[in-house]
Amino acid sequence: MSASRLIGLIAGTGILLALGLFLYASSWHPRDRGYPIQGIDVSHHQGAIDWKRIKRQGVDFAYIKATEGADHRDRLFAANLKASAAAGIPRGAYHFFTLCRSGAEQAANFIAAVPRNRRLLPPVVDLEFGGNCAARPGRDALLKELNAFLARVEAHAGRHAILYLTREFEAAYAVSAAIDRPLWLRSLVTAPAYGARPWTLWQASNFRRLRGISGRVDWNVVAADCDFLARREACSGPRDRRRSPA
Repeated sequence: MSASRLIGLIAGTGILLALGLFLYASSWHPRDRGYPIQGIDVSHHQGAIDWKRIKRQGVDFAYIKATEGADHRDRLFAANLKASAAAGIPRGAYHFFTLCRSGAEQAANFIAAVPRNRRLLPPVVDLEFGGNCAARPGRDALLKELNAFLARVEAHAGRHAILYLTREFEAAYAVSAAIDRPLWLRSLVTAPAYGARPWTLWQASNFRRLRGISGRVDWNVVAADCDFLARREACSGPRDRRRSPA
């Protein structure tokens, strides 16, 4: 075999392997047997969504971005909320918490955008550094504003909110140790091993692809012992939840 043919064979094999890995990654999710309730979180970044089509691909619930900071509202929130309801998908709203506006201002923004509806899943506050402003308040200041946000939003929703936390944000502020709320933790592929208590939701992938959504979408699972959709409330459970199989 000539050198050029060998190089071509190696290159072709590499391309096939890369394609195979891409296809596997784009369809991977934690096992249904271990986690019977699985779903997505979306914003305007996903564009127009065919909600009826994605429901047939194992989407049991959806969290939809409603607001960010004190004055931004996701331009597709209302449309996504209506269409997901029409498709029969349980859904809830989330707010991206910015570090440079007060909790009261941000709560007012969320409350104005999200209807008071007991059919909605518990509200979520998204706490992460990615995409946030440059401000880095001290822990006491952050907790004060976050508690102000939660008090208002929970009074509006009539239930406890869920804290979405990345490992980096939790390491910086130890929010879960200070505020006793259900946790939604981000840990790609492997189950989360941080936070002050067992998680209710786990964001396992940000590279899932579904027919009916253009591009990638975040994929999440509910802890196996939490009847999240029937309760419309988050759960707490055994400490060994952190080591649940993927």
